[in-house]
Amino acid sequence: MAGSSKQKPFSSETELVKELTNLFNKNELTELELETETISIRLAKTAEQVQQIAPAVAVAPAPQAAPAPATPAETAPEGTSQPDLANAVVSPMVGTVYLAPEPDAALFVKKGDKVSKGQTLCIIEAMKVMNPIAAPQDGTVKEILVENAQPVEFDQPLFVVS
Repeated sequence: MAGSSKQKPFSSETELVKELTNLFNKNELTELELETETISIRLAKTAEQVQQIAPAVAVAPAPQAAPAPATPAETAPEGTSQPDLANAVVSPMVGTVYLAPEPDAALFVKKGDKVSKGQTLCIIEAMKVMNPIAAPQDGTVKEILVENAQPVEFDQPLFVVS
């Protein structure tokens, strides 16, 4: 559409949707919204679709992609033991992790806490929706692998519960 000086108006809403979808996919957008006096269209990809297309791109309101966070192996000093990720609770989405329900509130869990299956470990904010992340089993929080308000990627380890 951009670049040509003679644009003919869309003959139907279907044609407009097709053109917007083509632009959406061609430019690898995660969200597109158009609103006029007569029509309102919103196209968005889910976190899972974004992960399948571009795993290193974070979905965020900022126009730039955040760099992929360092893995525990990259951040631990040499000679220290790495956490056993066999029982890791991983992020089901791209977003921002919060370890407490409110900024000044107590953390949902601390290292060493006993947790029950279904107990909230943290919240991940994705597209302005708060998604609670629950313990998959009864156990003890062995490691907390993220910081509060840190961006997280799909399948990134968050906690070790065993």
